[in-house]
Amino acid sequence: MTPTPQATTAPTGAFSAARTTATAARVLRQLRHDPRTIALMLLVPCLMLVLLRYVFDASPRTFDGIGASLLGIFPLITMFLVTSIATLRERTSGTLERLLAMPLGKADLIAGYGLAFGAVAVVQSALATGLSVWLLGLDVTGSAWLLLLVALLDALLGTALGLFVSAFAASEFQAVQFMPAVIFPQLLLCGLFTPRSDMHPVLEAVSDVLPMSYAVDGMNEVLHHTDMTAAFARDALIVAGCAVLVLCLGAATLRRRTA
Repeated sequence: MTPTPQATTAPTGAFSAARTTATAARVLRQLRHDPRTIALMLLVPCLMLVLLRYVFDASPRTFDGIGASLLGIFPLITMFLVTSIATLRERTSGTLERLLAMPLGKADLIAGYGLAFGAVAVVQSALATGLSVWLLGLDVTGSAWLLLLVALLDALLGTALGLFVSAFAASEFQAVQFMPAVIFPQLLLCGLFTPRSDMHPVLEAVSDVLPMSYAVDGMNEVLHHTDMTAAFARDALIVAGCAVLVLCLGAATLRRRTA
């Protein structure tokens, strides 16, 4: 008797670049048909920077002082919001469960989402940085490319955080509710409103473990130094490391609801 050939299935735990890029392409196709989401990701940070510039129209030095920091914070917030809602929508619609029933590893899936939203983050960061430096007159001592690098890392961090928290929300409304819990404490403690060294020691210690603090520190390094400093490299590596860590945690939260 001739043995029946067994269907070969790629192990779901193995990472595949082909499956990752296919997932990213699918997400980008969906985003292309959602102009409101594209506008939120690409235009809102730019509009917020324009608004901020003219709020401080009589005091351009104030805009120079906080504009660089907000150049990193605005992309982080918008990417967090959009990614958490978009991923939750796929969870609740059953799309993620169907994908996990295929020979698609968790690493492929989470990397595909990260790659797709990361591509959008590149465009978003480039638009916001170019607008701030060349049209709004943001005066920085260092290179605009370093500003772009930190803005991009911040947007990727926001993407990773959005992917992670979407696992704990049952509705889009609940996903939005995570913003006060995840983003606002970082916003208050990142050093934007007052130097972290002037905070209560307990709050300063908490701020030392929050990634947004290092995003703001990195922007301030570019603001005051002509060349890349060791502190800037440290801050950029910490933000990037936090993004990778949160992406790994996001992969760990992917679960099938059926056997």
